[in-house]
Amino acid sequence: MTTLLSFLTSLCSAAIHQAFPELEELTLDITPSTKEHFGHYQCNDAMKLARVLRKSPRAIAESIVAHIPPAPFSSIEIAGAGFINFTFSKEFLASQLQTFSKELANGFRAASPQKVIIDFSSPNIAKDMHVGHLRSTIIGDCLARCFSFVGHDVLRLNHIGDWGTAFGMLITYLQETSQEAIHQLEDLTALYKKAHARFAEDSEFKKRSQHNVVALQSGDAQALALWKQICSVSEKSFQTIYSILDVELHTRGESFYNPFLAEVVADLESKNLVTLSDGAKCVFHEAFSIPLMIQKSDGGYNYATTDVAAMRYRIQQDQADRILIVTDSGQSLHFQLLEATCLAAGYLPSKGIFSHVGFGLVLDTQGRKFKTRSGENIKLRELLDTAVEKAKESLKAHRPDISEEELAYQGPILGINAIKYADLSSHRINDYVFSFEKMLRFEGNTAMSLLYAYVRIQGIKRRMGLESLPQEEPLAIHEPAEEALALTLLRFPEILDLTLRELCPHFLTDYLYALTNKFNAFFRDCHIEGSDSQQERLYLCGLTERTLSTGMHLLGLKTLNHL
Repeated sequence: MTTLLSFLTSLCSAAIHQAFPELEELTLDITPSTKEHFGHYQCNDAMKLARVLRKSPRAIAESIVAHIPPAPFSSIEIAGAGFINFTFSKEFLASQLQTFSKELANGFRAASPQKVIIDFSSPNIAKDMHVGHLRSTIIGDCLARCFSFVGHDVLRLNHIGDWGTAFGMLITYLQETSQEAIHQLEDLTALYKKAHARFAEDSEFKKRSQHNVVALQSGDAQALALWKQICSVSEKSFQTIYSILDVELHTRGESFYNPFLAEVVADLESKNLVTLSDGAKCVFHEAFSIPLMIQKSDGGYNYATTDVAAMRYRIQQDQADRILIVTDSGQSLHFQLLEATCLAAGYLPSKGIFSHVGFGLVLDTQGRKFKTRSGENIKLRELLDTAVEKAKESLKAHRPDISEEELAYQGPILGINAIKYADLSSHRINDYVFSFEKMLRFEGNTAMSLLYAYVRIQGIKRRMGLESLPQEEPLAIHEPAEEALALTLLRFPEILDLTLRELCPHFLTDYLYALTNKFNAFFRDCHIEGSDSQQERLYLCGLTERTLSTGMHLLGLKTLNHL
């Protein structure tokens, strides 16, 4: 992926080494300018080098500028104490747009494609997916789309909770109530609550449940049959939600790793990493005050054992180059311990291969954890259904004459887009307030703003009788609004690179919102139909259309041709 930032960084790096050959390798500080009158990009390294070279920042900046070829720029200015402001020439921007257009059509390609495993969503069997699963599912899907777009081989894993004590309880309850068939997750959830209550109150029921866990682990035919039925009902319900969200996942639950658990514990013991603590087998690390328990005192395994086995399998069998696990930030310590253990055992070849992609809470408008009035987690399916109904109400308010057919088609797209965008536009580490009223607005940083800009371009095509917009066109940039739009379009590859580097989708949402604002200003200031620059401006419209469409697809959003 060629970016303006990487191009400029290369020029500045060469200039610094020519001006000051005694310097070692530097990490340069080059950023987009915060204000338009400062140019397009700004180099801030002269101040940093002043301490090393014992020269004034301005003198250093002058030496750097002297070694930079002037051709791509309309101006290079030194401002203040030694900031170097770069403004690319309009001719250079026009030529770069042609290259960008081809890259966008053919797909960006990473220099070194990798096998990337992204573990996300991961609900528990026999429980409804709730709003907490929304964040993991949406963030994970967006990252998977972005990694795939630049040429990486992505495996999307759904590490569902399909094993453990809960199944002993459910199997025992089903046996005792002679229930042979379950068809709905709602039935299963109700049974789970009843079984859990019995488990807490009835010691004999608890013993029978624990016995059934052992029976399940031993491959008992009846226990396995009931377990498969429970999993099938749950997975069918999950798939309904994934279809609504347009998310693809490969299910590989916790149970998949059962055959490897004893082997992993034995291997850790053989590497002298295991310490007995109150009868439990633990892996201690100097950097942490608590250990990672890999086997309980009663000999049972836990989710940490499964996670270690999963990490080893993904590296050794799946041949992953990178592994991302998308869960709430509350699990951060667990994943730090997991990484430390897998590094010590040699399952992870080095740091940086594994990343825990943590995220904050979803809050209500009062700033409290988003729950029902009774304090229960809000079911994700109900939340999505409500979003669609709210979107339909919003559409009716804006277009009282909208047909039922249009409403049925557009409502789900607008509702699901709104929910996804509201989540992704918040920095994933932060908590965010869930508000239908805000996310369905037609103005501001919302999915509707992006869609409105896209629909506006479709309107231009309809008015001019065009089926498509030009993808190749000799281009000359004249007006400031054209220049601003061109520069923003060219920043798409570097924003995508930043999104993948930081694993934060909000960089992409911020960019797309900025692009819609630049396009709206261009649409306002630059007449298109019948102007001397009609074809060139249609080309800019077409490139904006394709960039918006691509960016929205990477976020998991759908487009519409009209509203």
